[in-house]
Amino acid sequence: MSEPSGAETTGRYLVLLEDGAIAAGAHELSRVAGIAATTTADTVTSEQLAATDGIILHELGVAVVTAEPDQVTRLTRAAEGAGPIAVVEAERVVQAYTASTEDAVAADESVFTWGLQAVGATVSTATGAGVRVAVLDTGFTTAHPDFAGRTVLTNSFITGESAEDAHGHGTHCIGTSTGPRKPASGGPGYGVAYEAEVYAGKVLSNAGFGSDGGILAGIAWAVANGVAVISMSLGAAVRPGAAYSQVFEQAAQRALAKGTLIVAAAGNESRRPGTVAPVGHPANCPSILSVGAIDEKRALAPFSCGTVDTVGQVDVVAPGVDVYSAWNSPDSWHRRLQGTSMATPHVAGVAALLAQHHQARGWELWARLAQSGRRLGLPSTDVGTGLVQAP
Repeated sequence: MSEPSGAETTGRYLVLLEDGAIAAGAHELSRVAGIAATTTADTVTSEQLAATDGIILHELGVAVVTAEPDQVTRLTRAAEGAGPIAVVEAERVVQAYTASTEDAVAADESVFTWGLQAVGATVSTATGAGVRVAVLDTGFTTAHPDFAGRTVLTNSFITGESAEDAHGHGTHCIGTSTGPRKPASGGPGYGVAYEAEVYAGKVLSNAGFGSDGGILAGIAWAVANGVAVISMSLGAAVRPGAAYSQVFEQAAQRALAKGTLIVAAAGNESRRPGTVAPVGHPANCPSILSVGAIDEKRALAPFSCGTVDTVGQVDVVAPGVDVYSAWNSPDSWHRRLQGTSMATPHVAGVAALLAQHHQARGWELWARLAQSGRRLGLPSTDVGTGLVQAP
């Protein structure tokens, strides 16, 4: 069994099934470990995820199960054979990557935020129209005045909590990726793909924490709905040299094969210049596009994780410091935040613009996004191909 390195676990397990082996995998879970996992091609609910035995996410070929040590041992042995069970991993705890900031910026933000200007969204003819973008985070504030008249499809994968965002992080990320250019509540325009179709999946609780199973359920939901881009401003820290999740890697590959690109935050654990932390989970997977953060001066954010070994790497960067976007409180409908969490929705929004402009999906969209990167005179280990640019 693959054990997460440097991450807290939940006590549940992820079981990766071989391609096209849903039915055989369900049978094997029962035969080998006595686990009666529910198989469904429909959207998974938070209650199903919390079921005693577990559930198989049909779109991804991944089971999320509750298992005792002896059951885990039997599943691990089965994964070493030639049957439908490929990998068994402990489920991790994940959290939002963010920190508040009230710092002012020197750029003129009277019309648009510095982030929109930096990625070239303000001069692009693309709007994101017809492209579906999913933000898997703490949910969405449906009463936000800046989204009046917009359709935002929501789903919660957190047991006992609706998709409403009592935290604020999810609303902020949705604002950056798909928010307005002319906010009803005033202030500068802050949304990259302002005409994209929005899917808000709550995979982090109102306290900002979640688990692998909820994230995978959110990914499966987005893939089933034909989403072009999934934005995930979340993760867990890992130790240098720790292996990436084979379950998330295969899930990402299967999503790409169905036309869905996953974009994820690299993490905020660095303390530059003294300490550079490795890209976190799940952004360290090769088939998940990892996003680092820069500031208004195009300098690397001191917290942004980097490429420190052969496991994970930063693929691109985007604005992630003093980012102005939507918030969840009527007392303040907007807030500035910083983190690779803030950079990630900028990239997701640019991806939506590229998807519309080139009719690109999957691996082609990844390639176009990477190729758009503007060189910054910084090491590729920190910024990948550079600062993403709208078409």
